[in-house]
Amino acid sequence: MTKPTIAVFGATGSQGGSVVRHLKRHGAYRVRALARRPEAYDGPADEVVRADLNAEDTLQGALQGAHGVFLVTNFWEKGTDEIQQAKVALRAARQAGVEHLIWSSLPNVDEISAGRWKVPHFTDKARIDATVREAGFPRFTIVQPPFYFENLLGMMGPQPMQDGRKGWTLPIDPDARVIHMGAISEFGSLVAGAFARPEQSAGRTLAMAAGRYSFADVIAAYAATTGESLGFARVPHEAFSGFFPGAEEISQMLGYFEDHTYMGPDSENRLAEARSVALTPFTPLEEWLSSALSSDPANRQD
Repeated sequence: MTKPTIAVFGATGSQGGSVVRHLKRHGAYRVRALARRPEAYDGPADEVVRADLNAEDTLQGALQGAHGVFLVTNFWEKGTDEIQQAKVALRAARQAGVEHLIWSSLPNVDEISAGRWKVPHFTDKARIDATVREAGFPRFTIVQPPFYFENLLGMMGPQPMQDGRKGWTLPIDPDARVIHMGAISEFGSLVAGAFARPEQSAGRTLAMAAGRYSFADVIAAYAATTGESLGFARVPHEAFSGFFPGAEEISQMLGYFEDHTYMGPDSENRLAEARSVALTPFTPLEEWLSSALSSDPANRQD
């Protein structure tokens, strides 16, 4: 029998790439990678098709014959209108007869914090949730990715501090265990599980996390893994916001985390359901960090 096709937006990115890999590993689907530049794609998908969320005429053919679609938009791409892109993609998916739509979202910070914190890269995605629910798909699932462990080796990794050590200078209590984290490389396990187990995932919002961590936990994981003694300096939001372009958004995000956690209030059911739907368990921080550093020594911060 012919395997059903799953079309994956963002196949060249962290989320979509993980989804493609886990769908292929599961083996029950034919995987169609969607990319603006198919010639640049070199992943394991069965096929790659051009699809541009800013060019609706590319989407009809790209989604034709797909049983399921994984949809993600990229807030950080300059000029992106996520809400418009999602509406276009949802319309094309409905017209193509897609049976199961999985949308990558985040909590609504504006609503949760009653307007105190402004984190558009969370809230803009959350505002699309209602459109997904009302679009008329036979099945839909909303998934919420965590703070990436991978960030701790990249854009939010340890940096030189004034005392000569490496570490973090951020506007958050280092002991506040409020950040739901996980490996984005494992996000595809949740999405593939949601496609494979629609009776558990349809109509639900599933929040992925390996655990809820503080920066003190991160420092302890580094010490246990590498022996490094990393530091932390807490600074006021007002000071941090002027450190570099984009710092204001990070400052607002960390303030929201400290007040409400990454996934927001009443997240335990979403987290538990995600664990039950995922095809494989999510790796805890220290184990992940040890593996990441041993597999690629260039990631070490010493």
